[in-house]
Amino acid sequence: MHAVAVLALEGVSALDLSIPCQVFAFVSCPDGSPAYDVRVCADRSVTATAGPSRPFRVSSAYGWGDVRAADTVIVPGVPADHVPHPRVVRVLREAAARGARIASICTGAFVLAHAGLLRGRRATTHWRFADALAERYPETDVDPSVLYVDEGQVLTSAGIAAGLDLCLHMIRVDHGAAVAAHAARMLVMPPQRTGGQAQFIEYRTPQDDSLDLGPTLQWMRGKLSEPLSLADIAAHAMMSRRSLARHFRAQTGTTPLRWLLAQRLQRARELLETTSLPLTAVAEATGFGSLETLRHHFTRQVGTTPSAYRAAFHA
Repeated sequence: MHAVAVLALEGVSALDLSIPCQVFAFVSCPDGSPAYDVRVCADRSVTATAGPSRPFRVSSAYGWGDVRAADTVIVPGVPADHVPHPRVVRVLREAAARGARIASICTGAFVLAHAGLLRGRRATTHWRFADALAERYPETDVDPSVLYVDEGQVLTSAGIAAGLDLCLHMIRVDHGAAVAAHAARMLVMPPQRTGGQAQFIEYRTPQDDSLDLGPTLQWMRGKLSEPLSLADIAAHAMMSRRSLARHFRAQTGTTPLRWLLAQRLQRARELLETTSLPLTAVAEATGFGSLETLRHHFTRQVGTTPSAYRAAFHA
C-alpha cells in the first residue's frame, strides 16, 4: 500500500490538512482494499487555523519518525512567514534523498523552498504569496498563474481548490485516469483540471446567463471524435472568436483549444484503460486522427506513450 504522510506544522491550514486525507481515502485497489495509507504526522499537538475563526488544536498518533516509511510526503499550507523547525527540514531532505514524492499545498511551498527542495525548480503557490516566494527564494522559478506544477519528484499547488487538483493528479499518475475520475465523482468535482490552467476563474452572476459556456462545453465533449476549429466553437457559442477566447478563459481558466485537447487526452486515457480498441481506433475516437498525432500529444502531456500507458493501467 502506498503510504502518504501529511505534515501538520504549527499554524497549518485546517482545510489544506484535510484535503489529502479526504481525497486519497476514496481510492481503492481492484480487490476493494484501500490504495493509500494516509497518516497525519506531527511531533506534538499543533495549532490549526480556519480563516478568521478561532484557532484550534490538532494532535496525531503519528510523529516525524513515521515519515520515513512514506512514499509521498505532503506539506499543507502554513503562514507564509512560518520558519520550519530544523527537524522538519531534515525530515523533508531525508525523504527527498531516498526518492519519496514531495508535494505542497498552497503556502506549503515556502516550507519546501526553505528546505532547499525548490532550488532550480519551477513551482507555484497561491497568487497572493507568489511574489513573496519569488523574492525570498530567487533560485526558484515561481509561476503564479497555474493550478499546480509537477516537476517529477517535487510538486507544488496553488490555493485550496488547486490542492484537490494536485491530489487527483497524483492519483492519476499512480493508478490511471479512470481511478482518478472515480475519486473526483466522489468529491463531486471535475475529473481533471490541468496544471497549466489559470488560477483566476471568473464566476458569473445570474445576469451573465447569456454568456454561460456550459452548453458549448457539453457540445464540445460530444464532438471529441470530430475535427473542431476555433471558428466552429465560436459559431456554436454565437460569439466572435475574440469574445469566445475572453469568456472561455474567464469561465474555465484556459483557451478553447487547450481545453479541447485536455478533454481528448482524458478520453484517450479512459479508452486505453477500459477497452481493447486498437491504438488507431483510439486516435480516431478522440479526434487526433492518426496514431502519430495521438502519440505526440499523449507523450508530451502524460509523459509516456499510449501503449505504455495501456500496459500500466489497462484493467
